[in-house]
Amino acid sequence: MTRPFTSVLIANRGEIAVRIERACLELGLRPVRIASEADRDGQPGPEAGGPLVVGPSAPGRSYLNQAAILLAARVTGAEAVHPGYGFLSENADFAEAAEQAGLVFVGPPASAMRTMGDKIAAKRAMIAAGVPCVPGPGEPLPDELETVRTLADGIGYPVIVKAAGGGGGRGMRIVRESAEIADAVAITREEARRAFGNPALYLEKFLEHPRHVEFQVLCDNHGNTVWVGHRDCSVQRRHQKVVEEAPAPNIAPELAERIGMRCVEACRQIGYRGVGTFEFLYENGEFYFIEMNTRLQVEHPVTELTTGVDLVHEQLRAAQGAVLEIGRFSGEARGHAFECRINAEDPTTFVAAPGRITAVHFPNGPGIRVDSHISAGYHVSPFYDSLIAKLIVHAPNRHEAIRRMQIALSQTRIEGISTNLPLHARIFADPDFVRGCVDIHHLEKRLREEPRVEA
Repeated sequence: MTRPFTSVLIANRGEIAVRIERACLELGLRPVRIASEADRDGQPGPEAGGPLVVGPSAPGRSYLNQAAILLAARVTGAEAVHPGYGFLSENADFAEAAEQAGLVFVGPPASAMRTMGDKIAAKRAMIAAGVPCVPGPGEPLPDELETVRTLADGIGYPVIVKAAGGGGGRGMRIVRESAEIADAVAITREEARRAFGNPALYLEKFLEHPRHVEFQVLCDNHGNTVWVGHRDCSVQRRHQKVVEEAPAPNIAPELAERIGMRCVEACRQIGYRGVGTFEFLYENGEFYFIEMNTRLQVEHPVTELTTGVDLVHEQLRAAQGAVLEIGRFSGEARGHAFECRINAEDPTTFVAAPGRITAVHFPNGPGIRVDSHISAGYHVSPFYDSLIAKLIVHAPNRHEAIRRMQIALSQTRIEGISTNLPLHARIFADPDFVRGCVDIHHLEKRLREEPRVEA
């Protein structure tokens, strides 16, 4: 459902809530903020009018409480709801409930979310659209172990067993020989059942040294779709992204165009709307689809800075029924951008480090952007994700962007709690990273080799 609206309830918290609020104000829309009790109490001072408290600190009773959020929309007169990322952003049931309550959901239709949220259904849809996929059957694994073993033998080891409803690095096991199949299937199926309520599994070839490259798409509700650049998100720890950059280095333009257009065709086939991201593994000059994120990405700023496209504006316009002006999007990158995810965590153990921030200083100047919600006196809650800021830089080329980020990191100060700033400084001094094209295992390999980080 799309229609014009003048007010938007932001069903999220932290830096992304601030980001969406700013976009709403720029478009002349009234933003409505919500908060849990922890976020209300943790702020150094109330914002104008104050956020509406929707529940206790625990996410399940506040930011994941659909009834409370829909009630908040009703009592505040909000006409649309923007879920941001995380929490309810990819919950098809919430999207349907919002629309049944008369709200416009700023995101794709529930049907598209369901298709792409199930890894098996998503792979079928991608195969039908001509999107290259990781070798493996696009069907759920059968219960018969010998059949599974035969499938794995046919693909060739190593293979990876994955949960159909998984995500965030959970619900997957690497299998390097036939004798490991039985345990991998049993353990992953039980983990999938408990974590996702869906025991279905699937099997794919495990790529040893891939990069993680993703393509950004925009779609309106009138059949118009465009891809707007790609990003490299290979610097990861335990399948969680740490640093992202755009464009992905050393990707042939003609190959990027071919993959981007396949993503466009896939969006048309599934009836997609709004912004979305196709995630691929890239190895030996070939792309392999792994999943689609049916929401705004944490790393969206690097695409915004290298394309000039405000992705949150485009989300809101698509939800209002605006026609996408295809001619505005060239797909060509303008310079290079990096994003560092700054987390409240111990830089050596990576354990979350909640607490009260006593002082904050972020750098400024040409080509520097900071997306954050913190300030001196802010209390980082133990109830939520440890992300407290995103430091983003943009420069004419990758070399200059690296140097700009090195300086920006050296000028960033967050006191009172531990953060992963030392890790970021280390990454941007890593010769292999500076040369470009590190694979998804690179950071963890470096951490094993040199485990200590100066706090």
